[in-house]
Amino acid sequence: MEKCLLVVVFGLLMLGGCLARVVTVSPGPLIRVEGQSVSIRCDVNEYGGPREQDFEWMMSRDANAQRIKIISTFDASYSNPSLSKRVASGDISVVRLQDNEVELKIAEAKALDAGFYWCQTPSTDSVISGNYEAQVQLTVISNTLRVSHQTPPPVIPEGSDFTLSCNVTRELTHPTYLSVTWSVKKGGATEDILTFGPQGDVVAGSKFARRYADGGIRLVPGKNGVFELVISRVTSSDEGIYECNGTEWTHENGGKWIKIVESTREMGTVAVTPTGQSLSVKASSSSSPSSAALLLSPGNALTLLCSVAADNLPALALEVTWLADGREIITMERSGVVISNTSSSGAQGKRGEASLERTGAGEYRLGVRGVSGEDEGVYACRIRAFIEKGGRSTGGGGRWHMAAEKTSSPVTVKVSQIKPSFTLTLEPILNPQMAAEPTELACHVTNITHLPHGGRLGVTWEHTTLPGIGDDPQTSHPIGSLDGNGNLLPGSTYSDRLKSGLLSLTRVQPNTFKLRFLRTQEIDMGQYVCTVSAWSVNSQGDMVKTAEHQSSPHTVQWVTKRPSLNVVAKQVRAASVGGATFEVSCTVATENLGEVGYSVLIQSQDSLESNVRTIMTLSPDNVLQHGGATDPNRRDSLVLTKSGPAEFRFRLAGVQLSDRGYYWCDITAWTKQQPGQTWTRATSAESNKVKIDFQENGPSFSIAIQSDDSSVYPWETAKMECSLSVLGSSPKTDDLAYEVRWFFTRLRGGETTTQVASVDRFGVVRKEARNSSSDISIERKDTHTYMLNIHGTQDSDSGEYHCMATPWYLSASTGAWTQAGDLTSSRIFLTVRFAVWESLKLPLLYGLSASLGVGLFSLVLGLVCAQCCCRNTTHTPRSRNKLMDLEMD
Repeated sequence: MEKCLLVVVFGLLMLGGCLARVVTVSPGPLIRVEGQSVSIRCDVNEYGGPREQDFEWMMSRDANAQRIKIISTFDASYSNPSLSKRVASGDISVVRLQDNEVELKIAEAKALDAGFYWCQTPSTDSVISGNYEAQVQLTVISNTLRVSHQTPPPVIPEGSDFTLSCNVTRELTHPTYLSVTWSVKKGGATEDILTFGPQGDVVAGSKFARRYADGGIRLVPGKNGVFELVISRVTSSDEGIYECNGTEWTHENGGKWIKIVESTREMGTVAVTPTGQSLSVKASSSSSPSSAALLLSPGNALTLLCSVAADNLPALALEVTWLADGREIITMERSGVVISNTSSSGAQGKRGEASLERTGAGEYRLGVRGVSGEDEGVYACRIRAFIEKGGRSTGGGGRWHMAAEKTSSPVTVKVSQIKPSFTLTLEPILNPQMAAEPTELACHVTNITHLPHGGRLGVTWEHTTLPGIGDDPQTSHPIGSLDGNGNLLPGSTYSDRLKSGLLSLTRVQPNTFKLRFLRTQEIDMGQYVCTVSAWSVNSQGDMVKTAEHQSSPHTVQWVTKRPSLNVVAKQVRAASVGGATFEVSCTVATENLGEVGYSVLIQSQDSLESNVRTIMTLSPDNVLQHGGATDPNRRDSLVLTKSGPAEFRFRLAGVQLSDRGYYWCDITAWTKQQPGQTWTRATSAESNKVKIDFQENGPSFSIAIQSDDSSVYPWETAKMECSLSVLGSSPKTDDLAYEVRWFFTRLRGGETTTQVASVDRFGVVRKEARNSSSDISIERKDTHTYMLNIHGTQDSDSGEYHCMATPWYLSASTGAWTQAGDLTSSRIFLTVRFAVWESLKLPLLYGLSASLGVGLFSLVLGLVCAQCCCRNTTHTPRSRNKLMDLEMD
């Protein structure tokens, strides 16, 4: 009994220990700055009673001094009179964060607020256990944080460096830490550039992190609280008002950093002078620097100079490009790599061989050897000035920013020569009257003079669209050209059509060129011109263009007729019964349409007033899709095909009652302006409506029962077969199932019937409880035949048997499983015969065997006894004394 009491007491003590109240406050000691806000949190856990707990706050100047009541969550008059005004004004308040957590807030800390603070919770526990108060020390220090700065220069050239100097100090009376942050204000937004401290780490702002990593921003710590931020290679994006922020931190227990005071100073506004204001570019000829024009003879050398000047030229990386009539002919990249853009593969022919070199700081020289007429034009020098955003410490691996771009005044270069002369005539050979007809134009060259020996003719075809067709405003598109070597150079717009053979450019005679459209489209209407150029061989053996003339424009246009579309739907196969196939053909007839593609929508509705459903769609690219009204399980029964150039067929197999209604085709004609482009809608039309209408006629069934042997002996197996047949339209095997039940009647013609077994349409067999020792099984031989087997028949199994079946079939009209009427078979009588010999042969056999066994055993026993009791012994003669012998006998 004593042991049981000890166990109970120990369990109560353990339970009380697990539910001991725990009151905790913010880890201290807390260091805060005079005039700043103070927050001290307090929470309670493992308590009993209501979820919402009350709290009381007290403080004292010394740990052992008398406590002063500050504030309570449930007693408004709890505060000490010395603090009641601060509590009433809200300078001291308590905020409930959760049911078990509050926060004591002091809006402006005073030196008198330093001391020890206690958080108490009145007990709501059934057993006093744990701690009900927690203490933390608060230290209030004077605000000694000082932030000063040096004003940065107000204007800085782009690409230069500048330094932001900030001095952050404080009097070290307690373990506090400093951090300094530089930021820039642009408009109304302020972005942090870089922060140093309080742990000695450096954090760059999100927009300056990559620049800091590249070395474009560097931190230079100094002595006595001086910190310098160096920003390298400034751009116009660096303009703004710069600020310096100093923050004093304390590191509390638990590893948490707390900001206790901060101060921000505006350092000044910085403006960046763009490079473009001081950048200047001048182009001149080496032979006549003051002349703006230069006359050369074919084969001479051309030399031009480009002079660049800028205030911050050493900080710039220059990209120099020479332009001739606005075309780039040669470029020196900022890395010094020279890229020549002159080529003999262009329609403009081959220009002279150009070179570009740097001869000094800001001095670049262009040289062209063996000038020809192709080198004539207006030359200018274009300069692009780049500034590296990365710092110099990155070894030139930073990002580049284009600071300015300027182009020099032009220098005109002329090459004296006698150009060939000729006359052009542009005439139509085939004029289209509608879209899709061919078009053929011939450009004839006559009166050719001054064409040198070996000279050749080339042609360029151009097309300008009519107002309202194609581009707006009207623009000229090059179709293609044949240069002096006979090379075909297709225009970008007509490249695909030229490659596919729908468009051809040919030279049928030395002085005749032809343009042919195999199928003219509406966008091809407009004005056509042919430009013929004369080509000759220069001193270097290359073909160069020497002259060029343009023909008068020829207009290709026809009256656009409105296209029309007519669709006729014809029923190919009618669905008169459920499960039949419905097929309809839609034939399309068009007018004023060339080569088109068709999209087909097969639509239906139950009645003329009901909603329209989309069954299937076929796109112009022959992509087949099912509409939202299509049952996913019946998609294999739906077929939509293109049976001819303008004929489509829709077939619905296995129609159901839900399919009755009206069906029609909605066909849209689409055209393509040229291969590879998207289809453009031309017109659309709906066909007449074809109706599906029929009545539901389900199949009929019959049932029969038979047995090979209606008379069996005991322990034999009796078999009875229940056969069903279908009359009329027979459903598919997978669409037909039966529920079959077997019944037994003890007496012939009796009315008391007992169900012995059944199988449902899912094949699940159920056997009823029986008194007989025989067993029953049901075998499904095929879809329509079921066999009842009685194993180990007994006399109690004699009687009448019949079967009852319920057919289930999948209706072709509704698509749902339908139950037909119950069917009952005729009855057959099963007789279990009693065999006399069979019943007596075993007992007789057992009795005979036992008699023989007993007889044999008796015989053997007699023989054994005779041998043991009648052995050979010595003969004793009978005594003469008969009386004695008799007595002894």
